[in-house]
Amino acid sequence: MVQNKETESEPRIYGFTRTASAVLTHFICIVFTVFIAILSRPGTSWFSWHPFFMTLAFSFFMTEAILLFSPYGSPIKRFPHKTKGRVHWILQCLCVSCAVLGLTAISYNKHLNGKPHFTSWHGLLGLLTVCVVGLQSLAAVPLIYHSLAKGWSLAKLKRYHAASGLVTYLLGSASLLLGLSSAWFTASVGEYTWYLSALCSALNALVIMNQVSSAYTAKKRLQY
Repeated sequence: MVQNKETESEPRIYGFTRTASAVLTHFICIVFTVFIAILSRPGTSWFSWHPFFMTLAFSFFMTEAILLFSPYGSPIKRFPHKTKGRVHWILQCLCVSCAVLGLTAISYNKHLNGKPHFTSWHGLLGLLTVCVVGLQSLAAVPLIYHSLAKGWSLAKLKRYHAASGLVTYLLGSASLLLGLSSAWFTASVGEYTWYLSALCSALNALVIMNQVSSAYTAKKRLQY
């Protein structure tokens, strides 16, 4: 009897912890984005737009776009998968738009100040991330318009898209973490705030990794 109760309670505890982590991720991505917006004060300089748009792109829009498919924390959980896919693509387009604006802002700022472009790991990885997220969004078009994916299995396309999307998200998270190590951010916050900000980005990445990997592990189990 005790063993049966334990096995029955395990999924409930599992579901509760995943729901809690998803809600926490929603909270973190909103609060962190607002925090960077207050810190950078967009509009005060060309540089100020860079951290604002990049955080909006990768900490908010991209995180929320992936969480739409979470069975535990999706704000549109009861909507059909097709609707989730459309909203996901819209959020990803907003992510790409903000990323391009952020890249444009920092490039123009460096041009005005006569500084060289893409000389740091943050700059190089950031450029790579913007290019990859743009390609990722374009590659998702056949998932919306299936007629463009003739000769391809839709299930395989979804699997490839999820895997490449996770890599893209991790690239974005790594870029954000490198941005937190920049001279601007370290000079703007205290030590404890820095560690808390880094923890927020790391926690978001772990939750998204768990969501994507768990979804496709479960599908494989169902196939067998």
